[in-house]
Amino acid sequence: MDVMKKTFDVTGMTCSACSAHVEKSVAKVAGVRSVTINLLSNNMAVDYDESAVNDAAIITAVEHAGYGASVRGPAQTAAHSAPRAAADPMKDEIKNMKRRLIVSFIFLIPLFYISMGHMMGLPLPHILHGNANALSFAFTQFLLTLPIIYINRKYYQVGYKTLLRGAPNMDSLIAIGSTAALVYGVVAIYMIGWGLGHGDADIVSRYSMDLYFESAGMILT
Repeated sequence: MDVMKKTFDVTGMTCSACSAHVEKSVAKVAGVRSVTINLLSNNMAVDYDESAVNDAAIITAVEHAGYGASVRGPAQTAAHSAPRAAADPMKDEIKNMKRRLIVSFIFLIPLFYISMGHMMGLPLPHILHGNANALSFAFTQFLLTLPIIYINRKYYQVGYKTLLRGAPNMDSLIAIGSTAALVYGVVAIYMIGWGLGHGDADIVSRYSMDLYFESAGMILT
């Protein structure tokens, strides 16, 4: 038996449920003796019998779990350890998270002002005020939510993938919660349009107060 120990970089893990699922998936591969996941550095150390399993099979197991993986080669571990440190995936991820947070707040602040400012007596532009402008009121919130969804699309990419694999994680919870709020808001926009077209002020008023775009934006932010 030729025992091999290799380190793999794993992408997409955001919580302990993620790392546990990756560990279980790889441990099930025939020939794998042990798996150790380091969530903080997004990598895993695998001991395996190279006569029974290869790197490709291990990477496939990780991908089947809903994540990405690649072998950390010698150039990344020893001879070029300094460049590796300069390109630390965790530092890159934290930098990316900060960027997403800043961009999200840029759109979330006006979204909250429009959706809830009137409840605190704050003035709204005339074009967003009253039943006659309910469609503008709703559609403006929808437009402000879209950039937040786009910049945080990773939650959907990972969350729904792991959900379909039968191993939902925190990303799945964020994706489902924000999607529910977004879809209900789109339905409300259509109902407001229907109410305006049919002169039903009650429908317009009801669905103008039933918008939850700010909830979708806050969940993601």
